[in-house]
Amino acid sequence: MLWVFYVLPIVHPNSILVVTINGISLVIEAVYLTIFFLFSDKKNKKKMGVVLATEALFMAAVAVGVLLGAHTHQRRSLIVGILCVIFGTIMYSSPLTIMVVKTKSVEYMPLLLSVVSFLNGLCWTLYALIRFDIFITIPNGLGVLFAIMQLILYAIYYRTTPKKQDKNLELPTVAPIAKDTSIVAPVSNDDDVNGSTASHATINITIEP
Repeated sequence: MLWVFYVLPIVHPNSILVVTINGISLVIEAVYLTIFFLFSDKKNKKKMGVVLATEALFMAAVAVGVLLGAHTHQRRSLIVGILCVIFGTIMYSSPLTIMVVKTKSVEYMPLLLSVVSFLNGLCWTLYALIRFDIFITIPNGLGVLFAIMQLILYAIYYRTTPKKQDKNLELPTVAPIAKDTSIVAPVSNDDDVNGSTASHATINITIEP
């Protein structure tokens, strides 16, 4: 939401491409959240509701503060741009701290996600350099570096990450019992077999064809 607010005409005019892609991303995220609330349990719904409410209050405070406190596009772009740099950098670096550094595993860091993150950061960095928008250049330039680090760590930890075991386990096979088979079953000395104690009992099993 910060990026959408940053590229609005009242904050940073002439950014139609940036507002388009971030507006589409906002819609996609809304769809994800809708699916989450439809299928999640009550505890997670409540937790995510608190997070969304906090984010909405934060965005409202930023919007009111910027629009009332800054009266030029330059000052508004500066304030919102700094916030975008901070949260954009956190977004790119979070997979490193959570998925790799703490767990020393790439089980929950798909390779495709790291590759796409690298390409996304690279494209936006080139775009920002053409327009010389420092607030788009910094987080996406750092995003390229973080994505390269992710790919390097993926190569390091890929072999040491335990592979998931196959859930399709084979059931043990049981050999068929031949006809007129005698089975000797152990019986405790305290058991009474035919009125006397014994250590074993013989059971005759006859299987009809």
